[in-house]
Amino acid sequence: MDQHKTTAGALQTPMTGPINNPAAVAQALLHNPGATQALNNNPTAATSAQALLGNHGVTHKPHLNNPGVDQQLISYPGVGQQHINNPGVGQQHINNPGVGQQLISYPGVGQHHISNPGVGQLMGVPGSGQGSINKPSTAQALMMSPSDSRALIRGDRGSMLSMSDDNVMMNQILATHAPDGREFDVRPLLYLVEDILNRATQHVDFLVKGTLDQVELEERAQAANHIAMLEALTYTIDRIACELSYKALGGSDAHATTTAIFNLLSSYTWDAKLVISLSAFALNYGEFWLLAQIYSTNQLAKSMAVLRQLPSLLEHTAPLKPRFNALNSLIRTMMDVTRCVVQFRELPLKYISPDAPALAIAMTHIPTAVYWTIRSMVACATQISSLINAGHEFGISTTESWELSTLAHKLRNIYEHLKQQLNYCYKHIEERMDVEIYQMLLAIFDQNVLHIDNMKALKALIYDKDDKLPLLDGATKRQVSLDVLRRKNVLLLISSLEFANDELAILEQIYNESRIHATRLESQYEVVWIPIVDQSIIPLPEEMQTKFENLQSTMPWYSVQDPLFIKKPVIRFIKEVWHFRTKPILVVLDPQGKVVSPNAIHMMWIWGSTAFPFTSLREEALWREETWRLDLLVDGIDPTVLTWIKEEKYIFLYGGDDIEWIRRFANSARSVASASRIPLEMVYVGKSNKREHVKKVTGIINVEKLSYAWQDQAMIWFFWSRLESMLFSKIQLGRGDDQDPMLQQIKKLLSYGREGGWAVLSRGSNIAVNGHSSTVLPALGGYDEWKINVTEKGFDGAFKEYHDKLHDAAHPCCRFEFPNTIRIPEKMRCPECPRPMEKYTAFVCCHDEQGIPGSLF
Repeated sequence: MDQHKTTAGALQTPMTGPINNPAAVAQALLHNPGATQALNNNPTAATSAQALLGNHGVTHKPHLNNPGVDQQLISYPGVGQQHINNPGVGQQHINNPGVGQQLISYPGVGQHHISNPGVGQLMGVPGSGQGSINKPSTAQALMMSPSDSRALIRGDRGSMLSMSDDNVMMNQILATHAPDGREFDVRPLLYLVEDILNRATQHVDFLVKGTLDQVELEERAQAANHIAMLEALTYTIDRIACELSYKALGGSDAHATTTAIFNLLSSYTWDAKLVISLSAFALNYGEFWLLAQIYSTNQLAKSMAVLRQLPSLLEHTAPLKPRFNALNSLIRTMMDVTRCVVQFRELPLKYISPDAPALAIAMTHIPTAVYWTIRSMVACATQISSLINAGHEFGISTTESWELSTLAHKLRNIYEHLKQQLNYCYKHIEERMDVEIYQMLLAIFDQNVLHIDNMKALKALIYDKDDKLPLLDGATKRQVSLDVLRRKNVLLLISSLEFANDELAILEQIYNESRIHATRLESQYEVVWIPIVDQSIIPLPEEMQTKFENLQSTMPWYSVQDPLFIKKPVIRFIKEVWHFRTKPILVVLDPQGKVVSPNAIHMMWIWGSTAFPFTSLREEALWREETWRLDLLVDGIDPTVLTWIKEEKYIFLYGGDDIEWIRRFANSARSVASASRIPLEMVYVGKSNKREHVKKVTGIINVEKLSYAWQDQAMIWFFWSRLESMLFSKIQLGRGDDQDPMLQQIKKLLSYGREGGWAVLSRGSNIAVNGHSSTVLPALGGYDEWKINVTEKGFDGAFKEYHDKLHDAAHPCCRFEFPNTIRIPEKMRCPECPRPMEKYTAFVCCHDEQGIPGSLF
């Protein structure tokens, strides 16, 4: 862009001689690359230039009769810009079709150039040559002293933002828009421009401080194959660069210059107009800072800097730093808008149609955004020109500072509005893509669809790209690909980050036992942890990321490397189809990726490694072998109770949180057992909730020696978790309430666990009574009435008979409370009376339940 300074210095002396000297004119044109090119392209331009320089009166007829004149005048911006102040201009052009009409709406700007190729075809500035009436021409401006030239620049700039009729202005811009259908990818060029401007806008600190932090920028543009594209655009970019340089030097009206650039780019799309214009600006601005950066160390650069009058500027950069900062701030905003417009162009029309509200709104505002961005380039070019001409003497102009800040504010508002619409578009596209992915998941996991292996299913669930390894091997702590799971049985352990230590420890124990079992059966299977996190906040909060990493490090199996590898539509599928809430589920896939169990976590809790290979068929088989017995309730939890079972002792398994009822129950049971002379053991197993209260009750039981009690809270948690798993395992298998007596007993016990106290009486493994506190204690209290039957029916038989009479007379009903973190059954029947149960919403305080996992369905 610094060519304008060379032009000023070169032309000033020749023009002080005879103005009508053809030699002087030729010499001036040789020092002006833009004029020289115009000369080469149009021989008649020399005559026009000479006429312009030698005769101020060559304003009307020579201009009208010689189509080549305007082509020459592109090298001298600012000529004929005062048509607004000249009422007679429109009449002067009455014989030139389109000119007068255009000048009526906005003099000096040209729709008429479209219809009149000979008049300012490239520039879009009609009526060249008329400016001599009220304003000095460019040639005259160049003959002024530097201070006079600066005054001209300042005077022109004052009207830069004075247009009030934006509609008229934008209609003129829209009239220049005539794309010819050519398409090209502007991204490589934009990368190159970003690299230039990013580096150029960092050089203010370099000049002031003498140092510059080296910023490593990705050389994407240089690596791209865009040589052919650059060759095709070089001429256009150079023309715009010259336009910016010379019009800035001549102090031309900013809107006219901007419109001229739009005329040059009429055949391009809006995003291409913007990127090409920004490329031209970057070419000038990059040259300026490149020369400034190396002039002190490179003699060639130093000589060129002297020729361009840069040393005085570079020696006084500190006071001008605020001005440079304002300039660079506007440039960065220009880059933001350009990127945003390009992003609109790149939106996939497969997922968003042009009539989508957000995109439709944006498309109506993009022409305005492009206009003001290019106009900001013109303003920046003018600022740079004034700096080179004035240096430190010019100081910090209030007018120029206001101009830059006003443009930056306007452009920033435009950018924020476009960015908002772009985000709406992205959201719309994301939703459409998510629906597509969700439908794809439904198709892949359709039970009637067969696959060669499990890779398609796994890749649909877990983000898998060539540049990323999605899994972490818990054994080696190395990142691996999904291929390690090919043609294996895969257990997908799906959970939130709220994984209790007790829960994880039991899972790990079952996992280790199952691998031994699997090896023995020569059947390969792997466990993969899929973490489900709230992706509404990205990146994940540090606390959440740390929790994930800590949990991942404790797992011996495979885990997903990053929670964000599980995309939103996958999470939706897992929740809606596999019924995940927040508690862990274990989905089992066979070697072909088919779901063979929608949730094997239940059978893991109930049967442990015996449930291998954790399929629904295996679950059915295990239930067929089970009966309602005490072993089922306490298996794998407490060896002491299992020993009592083997010894055929009478056992009371009881729970609750009412210490007074517990005292009366324990004392009564011990008294009755003593009277009947039977070996009776009692074990307190707590309650399904109220962890802290259960701890206190256990302490009292220990102190008063009321009975044996489980001291480890993990044992209590596992007991109730297994019981819940029994309920949901049967529901998952579709067992009807009225067809499964065992399910009725499970439901009773779960209900009792929520409501007051309860007790289960067994002899050895055989359960005789499963009763609520309201019937069990009275049954013990009525011992005198049923003791006569003990000899004939046994202690357990006599107690059951009397208890059942009390139960039938009481007509109790059950209540279940399911937290919203689990899958709530669609319907249930009361296990006491066979009536359908009603659903209610309840709010239950559970502030003392920290550390106790809830239901696991």
